[in-house]
Amino acid sequence: MPHITITPLNRRVTIHAGATTVAQSDAALELREGSYPPVVYIPRADARMDLMDKTDRATTCPHKGAASYYTIHAAAGDLADAVWSYEEPHADVAAIAGHLAFYPSKVTISL
Repeated sequence: MPHITITPLNRRVTIHAGATTVAQSDAALELREGSYPPVVYIPRADARMDLMDKTDRATTCPHKGAASYYTIHAAAGDLADAVWSYEEPHADVAAIAGHLAFYPSKVTISL
């Protein structure tokens, strides 16, 4: 298993889909896994869930568990499967339960 660390980001994170703010949080987490780029996880309570719909897509990570995906409905259009979440992550990464991650290729993540 690659080394995974999860730490508080300790700064405000804002997620935009075009001109639409879809999340803003002062309680984001940063997950680092091996040589992969860090991933920011936002508490679900800090996201505009009214702009998102769960999709049928599902994947499994051997280190984190089963991921579900969401499409963002923004003013500029729909961003399919732009968000993922580990609803019931493995115990080693339990801190990301109830959090969302966003594909940086589909949204703008401002730190």
